[in-house]
Amino acid sequence: GAPMADDGTSSQIPPTLTRAAGITWRVLILLAGLVVVGYFLNLVFPVALALFLSLLVTALASPVMTLLGRFMPKVLAMVLSLVIILTAIVSILFIVVRSTIAESSKLVASLQSGLTEIRSWLKDGPLGLTDESVNGLVTQAEAWGKTAAEGALSAAAGELGSLGTLIIGGSVFFFGVIFFLLSPDKIWGWVVSWLPNSSRATVDTSGRIVWHSISSYTKGIVVIALADAALVFIGLTILQVPLAPALAAVVFLGAFIPVIGAPIATFFAAIVALAERGPVVALLVIALTVVVGSLDGHILQPLVMGKAENLHPMAIIVVIAIGSVTLGIVGALIAVPIAAAGYGVAKFVTGRDPDTPYPPA
Repeated sequence: GAPMADDGTSSQIPPTLTRAAGITWRVLILLAGLVVVGYFLNLVFPVALALFLSLLVTALASPVMTLLGRFMPKVLAMVLSLVIILTAIVSILFIVVRSTIAESSKLVASLQSGLTEIRSWLKDGPLGLTDESVNGLVTQAEAWGKTAAEGALSAAAGELGSLGTLIIGGSVFFFGVIFFLLSPDKIWGWVVSWLPNSSRATVDTSGRIVWHSISSYTKGIVVIALADAALVFIGLTILQVPLAPALAAVVFLGAFIPVIGAPIATFFAAIVALAERGPVVALLVIALTVVVGSLDGHILQPLVMGKAENLHPMAIIVVIAIGSVTLGIVGALIAVPIAAAGYGVAKFVTGRDPDTPYPPA
């Protein structure tokens, strides 16, 4: 047949621009979809958060339940595993909170004394700052701390909401844990069954990648937090820094925010060491921070978590910042496992995961 008429338009558009435009409109559609999903999740945030927390508890309880299930009925194994895990969580939190509260007055006094010494050094040391400059720095730091604290409190209050919302979220959490432990494959199979045949295998594999990532992360972060706190406690005890149990407790809580949590918490230990033991010991505590951070990042996390947190430290910091801005302290805590799970799925669907080829068989 006769060739189609060419008006010359297609030849005038550079191929690079055509490809860029194609990528751009596809990305915009994906972003629009994510905005819609985010808006919906925001509407049902207490329920979504309760379901996510129930997944975290399920991740901790399921290995215990599997072990107990060898010796007893499934339901009894589930009940005992939940009792063991929840007792362990409450016990650890009780010890951490009690040690922190018991030493809180001494801790605050030492921090104030240490900050006073830093303030004097800024004026009398090699920097030679004026009173106005130091006061300006202190005022900015206090304003930043107040803003951060108020933001965290308001976010926590907004997330808890009314008593009715708390009861509904607690009910979803309780029953979510029970059913996720008793029949996870049945629940997931029902969800996948509603999808078209062509996409079932991809969604099924993606869901299992998400679960493996979140499960491994949850178990790993608890081990890492305990290890960080133990290392800091041992180091502070060797250096004879007072309030070592309380400072180790603060490090334990901080370690649940990866990369930055434990070092920031250990910084407070350095201020206490400056006040109680002098600048040399304070520098040694800072060196301890570097050692613990290196062990955490290069040994503990790869060993304990494996592929569960296969994110660059810079990506983790950005993700935590985004989580903090959007959801406050809860966002900082859950941002990394969600991002790591999403990254695992992205690697799978783009054919970059050597262990899980795409498309799935």
